[in-house]
Amino acid sequence: MNHICFNGEILPAEEPVLLASNRGYRYGDGLFETMKLVNGEINLVSFHFERLFEGLSLLKFERPLHFTQEKILQDIRELCKKDGMESLARVRLSVFRGNGGLYDDNRGLQWIIECWPIDPHSYRDGIIIDIYPGAQKTMDSFSNLKSANFLPYTMAALFAKEKGQDDSIVLNTAGRIADSTIANVFIIKDGKISTPALSEGCVNGVMRRWLIEKLPDAGHPVLETSLTIADLENANEVFLTNAVRGICRVNQFRDKKYSGSVIARIDDQFIKMISR
Repeated sequence: MNHICFNGEILPAEEPVLLASNRGYRYGDGLFETMKLVNGEINLVSFHFERLFEGLSLLKFERPLHFTQEKILQDIRELCKKDGMESLARVRLSVFRGNGGLYDDNRGLQWIIECWPIDPHSYRDGIIIDIYPGAQKTMDSFSNLKSANFLPYTMAALFAKEKGQDDSIVLNTAGRIADSTIANVFIIKDGKISTPALSEGCVNGVMRRWLIEKLPDAGHPVLETSLTIADLENANEVFLTNAVRGICRVNQFRDKKYSGSVIARIDDQFIKMISR
């Protein structure tokens, strides 16, 4: 990463842009979107910006008139072109509430765009996962956001790294499955696909949403429900989804190993068509 875009201005990546009083830094007062750019276009772009703008409204941000989908996409393309990543890139858009203390009446908006190259062969399939025991997600009106307040996922990722695993499942306060550190969770049992409902506290993932809409077309309706650790243990197949990786097949959870035949068909039929 050679450059960033800060409030619409492209700057060297090493140039400081945030003050110590930045509310995103101080309080995690912000949102972010992680997107995949393919040949100059953002995959599932409408889903990303719907989620972002709904989240900003929920968090009572004052969105300036020039902060539009069209403006941000223009900034993303210019940044990726500047760093030679027009064909394939991972893009992060971070939005935060400027500077000030906790009780300051500051609802203004600032943003940073970053981009990194993607190696199309870098994402490992057949990953190993476990449950992170150190935190539980609440099930409230903020649980579905891509919040800058990322501490439970940060610690869950550290837990996975220390155990030599690839990802960790985060539970909600009822002890049921919410999501993983960077993905939504789907299980397949006897040919039926299930995923935690939004009411279970998972992030409202764009790939999750897209698959829920599209899989019924192929005879695979998705049940949005509550899932437990026992459901993981009894599943035939398990996969994780996010906007950059698409589908990532889980090979093992503790002593349980999974097959992947249905996942392979879903990947061929749905994910690869939006990743070209």
